[in-house]
Amino acid sequence: MAKLSVIGLGKLGACSAACFASKGFDVIGVDINKDSVDAINKGRAPVYEPRLQELITASKGKLKAAQDYGEAIRKSDITFLIVPTPSRHDGHFSDMYLQDALRHLSKALKQVNKQYHLFVVTSTVSPGTTEGNLIPLIESVSGKKLNTSFGVCYNPEFIALGSVINDFLNPDMVLIGESDKQAGDRLAEVYRTVCENEPCIARMSVISAEIAKISLNSYITMKISFANTLANICEHIPGADLDAITSALGADRRVSPYYIKGGPSYGGPCFPRDNKAFIAFAKTCNRNAALAEATDVVNQVQGRHIIDLVLENLSSSSNNVVGFLGLSYKPGTPVIEESPALKIIEELRTKTDVEIIVYDPLAMDNARTYFGDNILYASSVSDCLRHATICVITTQADEFRTLSESCIPNGLTTIIDCWRMLDPAKLGPKVKYMAVGKHVE
Repeated sequence: MAKLSVIGLGKLGACSAACFASKGFDVIGVDINKDSVDAINKGRAPVYEPRLQELITASKGKLKAAQDYGEAIRKSDITFLIVPTPSRHDGHFSDMYLQDALRHLSKALKQVNKQYHLFVVTSTVSPGTTEGNLIPLIESVSGKKLNTSFGVCYNPEFIALGSVINDFLNPDMVLIGESDKQAGDRLAEVYRTVCENEPCIARMSVISAEIAKISLNSYITMKISFANTLANICEHIPGADLDAITSALGADRRVSPYYIKGGPSYGGPCFPRDNKAFIAFAKTCNRNAALAEATDVVNQVQGRHIIDLVLENLSSSSNNVVGFLGLSYKPGTPVIEESPALKIIEELRTKTDVEIIVYDPLAMDNARTYFGDNILYASSVSDCLRHATICVITTQADEFRTLSESCIPNGLTTIIDCWRMLDPAKLGPKVKYMAVGKHVE
């Protein structure tokens, strides 16, 4: 069995390393953050993610960590690079952290006597990056030749925070862009051991895989924006049932039921930036990605639509406190990056007469770091509802689904449900219930 190393022990890297180790691989994790390294070596999860601690415990000593990049080369056969690739101002991804890591790894590769090492780039990159920037860097620094002394695969993950472990172990598809057949064979064998299902293993050229990654996420965001457009239309048509409509659309195998529900704007660390990267990539080819551009515009419009709903109801309200249930970009994770709630709150904060109170099951610490003392923080759902005259539900957290009249004090007048989770009949006669995608009588 191959020995593996993972560069980067963040939210994705730590989970990947734990999954590999739990399936019997010897894994060395490398990170410049000493706290993350110490946590792994003490058998503790360095970040929060459901089941991560369980898998680290189950690895039974197969997972270790270090700060020395050389450990990855000396003690493994395959190195997975899972480091940040932040978006640049032009929409493309920066590969500066990848280049920095590969420079250290290549120096170590130059110093060891080994026949072959496989580098697997998991971080999302702009098409052309691996062959244009990364492979030449490895060859230059290590003095080794591609497909002779080392191989390279581009192998991006298709996972979501909050369900990383399950998504990693049970993928629909494993995407492998390979520098040659030997590199692809070695990586495919790892996934045949790790995956608990039998996913499609899509093998192709490196550049094809780079394009496939950003185009898939761009396509998904287009589905989301189409559903949101449909939701806004249904709001103006008495008797129209958005959920019945989208369920019917999703039953057609040409569409599928995923990401066609209708709700707030999409957010998170991947969708917004991947769609912008697709637009930027098209421009480098002198092509216009009109659908992707329209998707981005519709996403901004959807956030504005919810803001307008809040302001319309606030104008007739008895006080100026707006509550938000849900701060993360999706349930099951504390991550608030590009979340629809944050964008709405930021806009409302520009209104000097509006006060904000928030609650989220997991994201309160991140919210405090982001907003500081500029908003109020509730201790529970009921505490949030007690203070707010209008409450916006922005995530599908299970905790919010059980709201009923007994949870709602007399002062609350309006609930705006972005996901149509609640039964208005259970909220009592004093509550004005509004839902994205539903007509208000």
